[in-house]
Amino acid sequence: MLGLRKALRWLKNKVVKKAQGLLLRVISAGPTPKHVAFIMDGNRRYARSHRRRVQEGHYEGFLVLRKMLEICYRLNIKCVSVFAFAIDNFNRPEDEVEALMSLAEKKLIELSSHGNLLNEYGVRLNVVGNVALLPESVQRAVRKAERMTRHNNAAIFNLHMPYSSRYEITLAVQSCVRNAIASNDDRMITEDDIDNQLLTTLGGSPPLDVLCCEDTQIHFINTYWPDFGLLHFIPIILAYQQKVWNGTNIL
Repeated sequence: MLGLRKALRWLKNKVVKKAQGLLLRVISAGPTPKHVAFIMDGNRRYARSHRRRVQEGHYEGFLVLRKMLEICYRLNIKCVSVFAFAIDNFNRPEDEVEALMSLAEKKLIELSSHGNLLNEYGVRLNVVGNVALLPESVQRAVRKAERMTRHNNAAIFNLHMPYSSRYEITLAVQSCVRNAIASNDDRMITEDDIDNQLLTTLGGSPPLDVLCCEDTQIHFINTYWPDFGLLHFIPIILAYQQKVWNGTNIL
């Protein structure tokens, strides 16, 4: 009886995987966003709602991240940005932060290693944020992971960690001022100048299509990140495609 249940479970998984693959192929035949971003929000609440440790919620969040990255690259989405850890998150309990840093150190190398997800799809990793705030061991993992994928040119994965928009904008403005002084340029700094100095722009990312920004489709999902999956994502892509076909503004 146990063997029969295992066989039925295996068969179900095979059927579901085949159906998902077919669905992704059909959808990828239409227009897809060039740049999609996710905010990994709700890991802690997910863990508490399932009466599990917070650290387990973050681990489940990583599994979903890996799954969603693969879905995006199979849909020919060329750039994926993930907001994984805010600078303010260092104010969380010490044991939670340490567990997150340990998870990040391990999974950065795992994702980037030969034969794994990023190399399989030719994805270059950019870690975006104030990396100097990370523990030295995590900084080494960041440098190694970026080095391992630096020759990949089929797609981009921006991992925002540790990140804040204030930090990125401040850095961009400082770069604009330095460039103006170095070139003896006394003209006014423009929005385009700042945009050209943003960390994601410098990393080669196209403008964001799906999340929040000019010409960006915004979606708020009433789901914790570890519960997010293909069935939540497909309606978002279909809505994007419908707007493209109708010639309406993505926003």
